[in-house]
Amino acid sequence: MFEVRVHGRGGQGVVTTAALLSIAGFRDGRQAQAFPSFGSERTGAPVVAFCRLADDPIRSRELVFAPDALIVQDATLLHHVDVFAGLRPDGYVLVNSSRSVAQLGIGRIADRLAAGRVLIVPASRIATEHLGRALPGAALLGAFAALTGQVTLGSVIVAVHEQFIGPVAAGNAAAARAAFDAVTPETVTTDPGARSRTSC
Repeated sequence: MFEVRVHGRGGQGVVTTAALLSIAGFRDGRQAQAFPSFGSERTGAPVVAFCRLADDPIRSRELVFAPDALIVQDATLLHHVDVFAGLRPDGYVLVNSSRSVAQLGIGRIADRLAAGRVLIVPASRIATEHLGRALPGAALLGAFAALTGQVTLGSVIVAVHEQFIGPVAAGNAAAARAAFDAVTPETVTTDPGARSRTSC
């Protein structure tokens, strides 16, 4: 089973991101589960959502305490919420930002993970270019597909079209494609030297 925790703020579509990921997993022929965990439900408050992907039936209904991957939709949370709590040593970290790992101050986290497991993507910028709004979810899922291989880009786009219609669907699908295409070996951390340079 592959467990994902999505961190963001109210109004950024965190719950939708987890739901889209579960739909994409299902469309890829896997078992999938997504659900949120709310504290304060006001706009801007920290929000967490979870997704599980598996080849066998998923029986767990508890929160994800030891994620295989983290998706951080708002980089301002990195030093205000313990987003890295429980992250597995072989886990993945995907952050929405235009800044580098070093600039974000997460070099220590990157250094303790396996090579090629940290990716910074300017998902809000990509979303604004294609959707007209800084809603990073679909772009992050395109990058997630490229980074982890847990879902395909095609399934992410199918999920987007199941969730949205018209220009909103088209814009989110374009953002997912753009983020997927932006992921190259040079943009993913692969060695300690690269970690200080990584930025999409």
